[in-house]
Amino acid sequence: MKPIDWIERAAGYFILSWGWKRAMLAFASGAVSALAMSPFDLFLVLFLTIPAFAWLMDGVAAEPQKGIGARMWHGFALGWWFGFGYFLAGLWWIGGAFLVEAEAFAWLLPFAVLLLPAGLALFWGVGAMLARLIWREGASRIFALAAGLSVAEYLRGTLLTGFPWNTIGQAAMTTTLTMQKASVLGLYGVTLLALAVFALPALIAPRTGNRARVLVICAAVLVVGDLAFGAWRLAANPVTFAQNVSVRLVQPAVDQAEKWSPEMAERNFRLLMDLSVQATSSEKQGLSGTTLLVWPETAFPFLLTERRDALSSLSAMIPDGTVLVAGAVRVEQPAAGQKGEMAFNSVYTIDTAGEITGAGDKVHLVPFGEYLPLQELAESIGLEQLTRLRGGFEAGSGRTLLDAGGAGRFLPLICYEIIFPGRVLDGQERPDFILNLTNDAWFGMTPGPYQHWRQAVLRGVEEGLPVVRSANTGISSVSDPAGRIIASIPLGIRGVVDAALPLRLPQTIFARYGNGLFLALLAVFVIISLISARRWRMATH
Repeated sequence: MKPIDWIERAAGYFILSWGWKRAMLAFASGAVSALAMSPFDLFLVLFLTIPAFAWLMDGVAAEPQKGIGARMWHGFALGWWFGFGYFLAGLWWIGGAFLVEAEAFAWLLPFAVLLLPAGLALFWGVGAMLARLIWREGASRIFALAAGLSVAEYLRGTLLTGFPWNTIGQAAMTTTLTMQKASVLGLYGVTLLALAVFALPALIAPRTGNRARVLVICAAVLVVGDLAFGAWRLAANPVTFAQNVSVRLVQPAVDQAEKWSPEMAERNFRLLMDLSVQATSSEKQGLSGTTLLVWPETAFPFLLTERRDALSSLSAMIPDGTVLVAGAVRVEQPAAGQKGEMAFNSVYTIDTAGEITGAGDKVHLVPFGEYLPLQELAESIGLEQLTRLRGGFEAGSGRTLLDAGGAGRFLPLICYEIIFPGRVLDGQERPDFILNLTNDAWFGMTPGPYQHWRQAVLRGVEEGLPVVRSANTGISSVSDPAGRIIASIPLGIRGVVDAALPLRLPQTIFARYGNGLFLALLAVFVIISLISARRWRMATH
């Protein structure tokens, strides 16, 4: 049997399925699609699963349905099942956070593992519903599919608090070579084109004639152009470094169950101090020659401003010419009319005198992790967020650039603030580098930290900025504006690493225009689909 015959047979199987069989095929296709994300990066599976979804949509479109409501509902249901499988398989590791203090939160584990994927799948349901409205036989249905699902991904990353984790476009950027298009299109623009390319096998069966061949040729040109652009951009922008600037990343690998234990506070603080002055080579003894020392998110196991002894210890450790940047909990006393203290998840800069010279607060907080919706009401019935901070964290009023001395000015992004494409600078002037502090110890040795790290590197490519990243348990790294890794510490390893600081590149096209190109391409895809739908109606009447 020829390969095309196998494809025809597979297409017929998916198109003719119905009821629960169709739902389970969509669910399974979505679950397999999660293998395209880090740390697996098996992006080729999407050449199987996205066409499978297209064929399932063909089956839905072929059914006799009364009215637009029925068409919308069947498309929505199919998209929801695919999305539920995708997010369940790709985000199961979130449940690990509820086992850190199992006695308090383990009962929430099944709700978190199931409800979050179920909620995120609503966006895919909407995307499939939109695609179904303009779905017609032939090659143009690929444009409808890509447009509908890319809108779903954009809405998922934007509405409510937004959660663009594992956006499909990331599967098309698993290497430094293939990341470069993000500097032009951004994540959502890449997602739109990637969905169209991944769906191409669906053009083979049912056979759609010469138009399909033209689209396959165009897609092949697109892929070759992607690789050529990546090679050109890397060659045109070799790694360059700031003169006489050395960055030291500290990764303490403190277990989350011990991170805030009062009995372990002094040990954890001493561990950070000892790692900071550790010799990394015969030429590099202690902090001599270090310009920027970086500790991870909430590094201090106490309120630093209440510990003059800790500040004195830092003063004794930090030599002239070195700046320490570290995550910390910052507390403000209540103003008139406020009920109590306000706590912020912050970044401090500390100089050789042990003085806090600058602070930046986290603006985009993690729901249910750092605060609860309807905080007071939730606490009144006994609920609490994972950090167990009474009243929750407060969001910062806005992002601000901080001064790192000889290393330049940086934009602090704490934890998952770095996962939002196009919303990094928020109108700020361009910094010399992005600094991402995080604590992924909540999720252990699971895919979560790998997925988080990949997104941090991609933000640097989009913005044309180096990314300096320190994580409690990993992955800590320094990457240049093209996504090349200069130095890193693997997940789960305790240690330090020294690296030169890459220089930033000129403002990228994406940094200048944001999602404008994505929206323009989306309009083109929708217009093609609508024109095809109009011609189809004329031909059938």
